[in-house]
Amino acid sequence: MKQVLVWLCILVSTYAYSQNKKTEKIEREGILLYRLEKGSWYGTDDMLERFASKKDSIGGYLSYETNAHTITTIFFNRYNYDKILARYEFDSLPKPIPRKIDSINTVATATEKRLITIRQDAAKRAFANEDSFFKFYKNTALNFIPVIDKDGSRVYVVTGPKIPDVVLLGNDYKLDYNKKDEFVDKMKIHNSIIQLPYKSENKDEPIVTTYHSHVVTDYISSTDICTLLLYKDFLQWDEHIVMSEKEVSIFDLEKESLFAIKRKAWDKINSQKNNDK
Repeated sequence: MKQVLVWLCILVSTYAYSQNKKTEKIEREGILLYRLEKGSWYGTDDMLERFASKKDSIGGYLSYETNAHTITTIFFNRYNYDKILARYEFDSLPKPIPRKIDSINTVATATEKRLITIRQDAAKRAFANEDSFFKFYKNTALNFIPVIDKDGSRVYVVTGPKIPDVVLLGNDYKLDYNKKDEFVDKMKIHNSIIQLPYKSENKDEPIVTTYHSHVVTDYISSTDICTLLLYKDFLQWDEHIVMSEKEVSIFDLEKESLFAIKRKAWDKINSQKNNDK
């Protein structure tokens, strides 16, 4: 019993230590990206059904946080980016039914123009791929998520599946822009891509936790959190762990919460568990 208490104290102290500004920012941004993409999902479903005649005129879409309580999703014209085909307003955590739809006020706002500018620039760079920086995989599509906030202007590029019952993590990127919305730099968030199933093929051995490792960064990424939350309602498992050389990130999909412990502490805890078996 004494040994168990000691290890519990180590775990608790490590947990407290690891709730730093980095993990808090990753969790916050991951949930924001999730909310934006959820709005885009629901907006796209309604747009294609309600405004089917405008389908061929769609040049792209994006979502942004209007305020702490609202997500706005827009679809802009293929031939004139300043023209908005439809604008949706969702609750802070988007639900399938938008609380407002506007297809009359069709001029893009100043914020929307900035977001469209960096989104389209990122898409152009990705698909041109002049330096072979971006990778493309069969049965996948690239999704572009522009964000402009106090941390700057940037576009996240996330790979989504075109086939059912799988979650893709990796093959994601971040493109940074300056205050004039001019391209500054780009980075790979992961070096590779992994595919995770929704559930186990063996009914007697359900999946409880999934894992992957990080080489580029120490912690789980905000894009990982975004993807995990987007698919959580379809998944058998509700915990994902990311291992790096220095840190172990544990993300609870149900509680939408992240904490991390030092890799050395993690290894010691698991070593102790194995010794106690």
